Parts: sequence; structure tokens; C-alpha cells
Amino acid sequence: MDWAATRKWMVDGQLRPNKVTNGRLLEAMHELPREDFVPAAFAARAYADADVPLIDGRALAKPMTFARLVQLADVKPGEKVLLVGANTGYGAVVLARMGAVVTALESDAGLLAMARGMLAKFPEMGVTLAQGPLTEGHADGAPYDLVLIEGMVEAIPAALVGQIAEGGRLVAVRRQPGRVPSAIIGHRLGGGLTVTEAFDLSAPLLSAFLRVPSFSL
Repeated sequence: MDWAATRKWMVDGQLRPNKVTNGRLLEAMHELPREDFVPAAFAARAYADADVPLIDGRALAKPMTFARLVQLADVKPGEKVLLVGANTGYGAVVLARMGAVVTALESDAGLLAMARGMLAKFPEMGVTLAQGPLTEGHADGAPYDLVLIEGMVEAIPAALVGQIAEGGRLVAVRRQPGRVPSAIIGHRLGGGLTVTEAFDLSAPLLSAFLRVPSFSL
């Protein structure tokens, strides 16, 4: 398969028609080998307009979903980013290619092993890989200018909010009962998080973020 041509088709046929216009993001997704970040059996589906199954019920969000979240986040070079639910590391490398200083958090040991192997191929990106519960974030690297959750959630735990720098942002896909899932952006102001719905969007569900009484938005 001509992977370079397939990546170009992804950018021109999926991303641009869905209002993805950020030049640094488009360039990164055009250049980076997404096919290497999925199990070999699913390599041919890496650029399809569909989520790609990984392991243990997890999935890599389809390109359009990921791209629209990153564009909403408005990632700037030099910003500290915590990527929560990093899967196999694809999103972390894209963000690093855009100039962010990335900490990639993953809880699943199998996905973490895949991510570690892939990130070793991109040492120049300087991504920090961390293992731990997704809902607890990674306090050692806080505060972050941006926390990006790579998946769909029902609630945001206070631990993550507390790791966002004052004036910083959080981006995720939120599911609410009886409503269409939507991309949200939250701004940390005065110690709290002000959340705005940006547009309808769905993503693979992260079960760690199902709503429980101790969580809040």
C-alpha cells in the first residue's frame, strides 16, 4: 500500500472537508505514519473514517475526531500538554510534531508497551510517557497549559482540573444522558473550570471516566 498517498487522501478527503484548517496539525498528520500505531492486523484501516480497535476494548479515534479535538485545543508551540488516554502514542507524536511539550498518560500495560516501542522511534519529539490511572492525571508534570483527553467521558475528575494551569484549557468529548455527545473546551479560571460545548462529536468511550458522585464538571 502507498502509505504516503493514503495519508494525503486522509488529509484532503476527511480532514479538510470537516473544517480542519490548522496548518501545523495537517502537516503533522500528513507526515506521521499512523499505520504504525495500530496492530498490524488493522494497518489497512488506520486511515479509514472509523475508529480502529486496539486491545482490551480500547480504540484509536478516527482521524477526523482526533483532528477536530486538537484544533479546538489550539495547541501552541512550547505549551505543556498532558494527553490522557494516550493509547499507542499516535496523538502524543502529533502534538509533539506541532511543537508541544507532551506528557502522554496511559493506564493499560499492553497499550503502554506499544506506545513505548513507537515513541522510541521518535526520540527527537521528547515525549514523556507516564503510566497510571487516567482519572488521576500526572501531577509530577503539572501544571499543564492543556489537558487533552483522547476519548469520550461523562465527567472530569477534580484531580485533572487541579493540574491545569490558571488560564489553561481542557478538551475532551463529553457524553450526557439524552443528548448527542459533543466536543467541550474548559478554561481554568479562578481555580474552577468553565466548560463550553463546541460542536457535536463522538469518540471511543473511556470507561474510567463514567460519572460517579465524586466527579464533577
